[in-house]
Amino acid sequence: MTAISGGADTFDMQVPGPFEYERATSVDHAIGLLDRLGEGERLVAGGHSLLPMMKLRIANPEYLVDINDLAPELGYLITDPTLVRIGAMARHREILESEALAAVCPIFRDAERVIADPVVRNRGTLGGSLCQADPAEDLSTVCTVLDAVCLARGSSGEREIAIDEFQAGPYETTLAPSEMLVEVRIPVRRNTSSAYAKVERRVGDWAVTAAGAAVTLNNDTITAARVRIDRGQSGPGRAGRTRGGAGWSAGQ
Repeated sequence: MTAISGGADTFDMQVPGPFEYERATSVDHAIGLLDRLGEGERLVAGGHSLLPMMKLRIANPEYLVDINDLAPELGYLITDPTLVRIGAMARHREILESEALAAVCPIFRDAERVIADPVVRNRGTLGGSLCQADPAEDLSTVCTVLDAVCLARGSSGEREIAIDEFQAGPYETTLAPSEMLVEVRIPVRRNTSSAYAKVERRVGDWAVTAAGAAVTLNNDTITAARVRIDRGQSGPGRAGRTRGGAGWSAGQ
């Protein structure tokens, strides 16, 4: 933090540490940059989480790789009868406004409505939210209860990572230094619905606590359920997660 003096007034100005800037023009170009630059790089799309951390010197990347030009490749949202595929560069606003997605995974709309403010929703991305791995972030809970799979691509090819294994802890993922998240895949299950709710100090704040659930019914019997309860910024947000529920009645 740099101290700025102005006559009798002195105030602190938050500025990032020094870094070099690269702008990727395609997914292959971005992967090539990751491979060349090594562990000192960070990808940036919306930047609403990473840049404040850089200003506070919590994050100090040597290289910042801008991937906003990858939106034509990775900004898609495809829904078919058995699978939802969302590109890592899909913006929060696009996810919020997708009627096709809301029809099969209403939990996404629940969560996107309470993410920050319109400015963040216009620029922030699904991939950025998951890769930031903030303990109070909303979409990790959504993807967990939906049994999402993350598709990573790197110089050695592609691999699928279950969402339960994608985030290694607060602000940490299991992506290799030369890998990037390119897609999130969500199975579509019949007779299944989902919902998300959170408690926040003010509208748009990080969650104090949050919960998401996906439930499958056969008539009035719950045949499968997946629930996650997060504790916001007080912990890594893995407080409650359960599968099963076979034989429960819908009224229990």
